[in-house]
Amino acid sequence: MQYLRLILFSFLLMSAAVAWSQKASLSGRITDSSGAVAFATVGIDQLGIGCAADEQGYYKLEQIPAGKHRVVVRAVGYEEYQEWIQFSPSESKHRNFTLKEGILQSSNDVVISGTLSPVSREKSPVPVEVYRPSFFLKNPTPSLFEGLQTVNGVRPQVNCSICNTGDIHLNGLEGPYTMVTLDGMPIVSGLGTVYGLNGIPNALVERIEIIKGPASTLYGSEAVGGLINVVTKDPWKSPRFAADYMLSSWLEHNLDLGATYHTGKVMHLLGINAFWYQNPVDHNGDGFTDLANAKRISLFHKSAWKSSGGNASLAVRAIGENRWGGQLSWTPEWAGSDSIYGESIQTRRLELLSNIPFRLFSDTLTWQVSASWHNQESWYGTTPFNGDQRIAFQQLLWNKRLHKKHNLLSGLAFRYTWYDDNTPATESVDTTGVNKPSVILLPGAFVQHSWVPNEKSELLSGVRIDYNSIHGWIISPRMNFRHEFKPGTTLRLGAGNGYRVANVFTEDHAALTGSREVVFEEALKPEKSWNFNALFRQFVNLKKGFLNWEAGGFYTYFTNKIIPDYQSNPNQIRYGNLPGYSVSRGLQSNLEWVPSERVRAQCGITLMETFIISPEGGTRVRRNQLLTERFSGTWSFSWKSPLFALVLDYTGNLYSPMELPLQNEMDPRSRYSPWYSIQNIQISREFPYGFTVYGGVKNLLNFAPAANSISRSFDPFDKGVVYDNDGNVVASPGNPNGLTFDTAYVYTSFQGRRGFVGVRWVWK
Repeated sequence: MQYLRLILFSFLLMSAAVAWSQKASLSGRITDSSGAVAFATVGIDQLGIGCAADEQGYYKLEQIPAGKHRVVVRAVGYEEYQEWIQFSPSESKHRNFTLKEGILQSSNDVVISGTLSPVSREKSPVPVEVYRPSFFLKNPTPSLFEGLQTVNGVRPQVNCSICNTGDIHLNGLEGPYTMVTLDGMPIVSGLGTVYGLNGIPNALVERIEIIKGPASTLYGSEAVGGLINVVTKDPWKSPRFAADYMLSSWLEHNLDLGATYHTGKVMHLLGINAFWYQNPVDHNGDGFTDLANAKRISLFHKSAWKSSGGNASLAVRAIGENRWGGQLSWTPEWAGSDSIYGESIQTRRLELLSNIPFRLFSDTLTWQVSASWHNQESWYGTTPFNGDQRIAFQQLLWNKRLHKKHNLLSGLAFRYTWYDDNTPATESVDTTGVNKPSVILLPGAFVQHSWVPNEKSELLSGVRIDYNSIHGWIISPRMNFRHEFKPGTTLRLGAGNGYRVANVFTEDHAALTGSREVVFEEALKPEKSWNFNALFRQFVNLKKGFLNWEAGGFYTYFTNKIIPDYQSNPNQIRYGNLPGYSVSRGLQSNLEWVPSERVRAQCGITLMETFIISPEGGTRVRRNQLLTERFSGTWSFSWKSPLFALVLDYTGNLYSPMELPLQNEMDPRSRYSPWYSIQNIQISREFPYGFTVYGGVKNLLNFAPAANSISRSFDPFDKGVVYDNDGNVVASPGNPNGLTFDTAYVYTSFQGRRGFVGVRWVWK
């Protein structure tokens, strides 16, 4: 019996030991508010075990002994997450973790726009501002164009009071001086400068990088005033499905859809954006639509895979849009007639983007290719405009580390631009009457050297040489310097040259409107600029949260600048190279205050002046640039309420008066716009399973330009205007001020106060 008890006790002891030795496991996925968090770590510190997630955020932690343990999840730029979990022997638990963005994340962002090489934003010698989707969701908009209205120094300019097209002004410089790239490749240019910005779905944006200052050394023509780089989401890190639908009280409908899937070792991202507005209204009583009716759909597809040199991608985007504005009774049947005035635009656009890194011997090279096709058929009253543009771009980059303190980036680029329309820009100079499309070949090469003498300083220098098949050789140098006095205190200095080859009919909407004749005073030469900028940054850690302050100045000097002349003749827009020079200069400051996880406040101000110096009558005459504010301010405030888990977002901007184009001294309209502010408020709440419900009011103050902004809106075809023998307008009983129909007097949207509601769902 004693032996039997001993055998039984030994068996039980061995069974317990075996049971105890059977380890548990923990698996799942790590995500944030927008998708996967790659390479996060999951571990149990007291046991000394851990693992790392893959590129899609999936992890598996094994060899966990039974018991209750504290699991810790960490990732750069995110708050640490901890959870106590009970494990049983041999148990396979499944846990998904959602990380919150840390309050210091903006400093940890990796940016590429400033140097074409991945670098921490804090270490970049070129000042780069980074805006993530959470910033734009504080005031949700159906397009990137509207979403930038709360970025300091950036103003979406409405160029047409009837069809509501526009461009982006950066530090007072007009839209054509700002290059817009998608994933670092130039596609939004020419015709797309005016119409391409409205088709980028917000749901596909990972972040937006903004450079204020010339970037022609790396990006060539059009990057004279700065760069806006839209970085789309990585398919490996995107949620499996996302949807966002918003409806406004003006009956604007906007839908964003996004989904990921994989085929073998290739990951795919599909995005769809649809916008619908078919509700012509006229609140100001001028007889014209306050907001252009529009139907737009945008499709985006991106594939990503592993190549010999790293992550490769191929993306395609297609956009189709029909929009019209004008007198309320206008229908497409009236296009081109002189009975009912309307402006209708049909846009078709296709884009291709490819980024392929590969290994050559011991070095990694990157081959970038982009192509776009843009077709537009439109009517501006009785004036037709049909344009067709095709752009092909390729660039080969070679990034070579020469020494631990020296790095060399070089590239070979080639750009092909084909353009044709029904205007004098491409008409035949012989008697055949056949259009001669414009063809521009632009091969170029650039080199950029980075020298890091110590951990606190970096000097970046570079030069680009392009050969324009029409204008010849163009050289663009640059230099940037960064010095960190102490952690959190940084000074950046920059200087560079920019150039731009202009095409008036593709870049200036005023040249297309049927209300004025276009006159070219000479063959237009490339515009050139020199820019100097400085930025000081002070980051202060508080007991709770942080304070981030930036202040700087900018100075841009232009020669050969092309400025439309609205004043000489009210029936014409005259274009020519400025015989003198133009200056844009100013001061800028941004302040970000995050006292806790519940509160985040940001504000920014810009003081600037943009003027023209031209010789007239043997003297130099100074004139302010039209449609340019001297002061602008932006702000955003977010508060997470502990009650009902509500989030309050309050955003807005403020602009000083701008000088506007008048027709003559008798024009009764004000020469300057008033001070105006567009303010918005939103309340949102997150629910389980990835749902968010939001709603609010846009344009709280109900601001809109004056009702008489469109001159003689009751006579859009100037049938009641009297002219003298020289074609000049003369006053008459029916037209005592000697005016004509004109839509150039516009600076912001006529759309007043409106409410909005929406629902957002993210399935990770």
